[in-house]
Amino acid sequence: MSRPQQTLAPAWSVRLAFELSANDLTAQALAGGLTEEQLNWQPALGSWSVGQCLEHLCRTNEAYLTSISAALKDQPDSPVEQITPGWFGRWFIRSFIEPSPNSKRVSAPSKIRPAARVDLAVLERFLSGNKSGRELIVRTRGKNINRIRFWNPFVPGVRFTVGTALEIITGHERRHLLQAERVRDSVNFPR
Repeated sequence: MSRPQQTLAPAWSVRLAFELSANDLTAQALAGGLTEEQLNWQPALGSWSVGQCLEHLCRTNEAYLTSISAALKDQPDSPVEQITPGWFGRWFIRSFIEPSPNSKRVSAPSKIRPAARVDLAVLERFLSGNKSGRELIVRTRGKNINRIRFWNPFVPGVRFTVGTALEIITGHERRHLLQAERVRDSVNFPR
């Protein structure tokens, strides 16, 4: 009796799904159990609160996941084992996304700036968005994510590959979760 061939998930999909799950745990540790006052506390005028960091990530991910999903429609299967961003994608991730002392700080585009006050539901929205991200990763496993491109929803005229965008999502989350952690660890954070 012959067995059906089992297809393993590409390494990139396992890694990114794991990173999203790790980001979920970090967000729950940072925001779970906070009061609305604590969630919205800002360490300085013009800096973001824990809740605003999460709200920014929710808005960003919603826009990226929608654009990626649209780009995947009617694309043939042609799986790849690893994500290989081009020179521009690598530069963008290194310069603007990855948490690093060398990262450039830029103002968030207006459509992904957080509201002045955020309600407690932002944590559930974040977790739900990451669940959608993991579901998209599963649907994308069979595609050539290094070739399928889409227009960046925030930077006019810039196109990314789906693979680059998925790397951006996870790295961007790490960056702003570290920012939220610094807020939460502030000596003046309301206890």
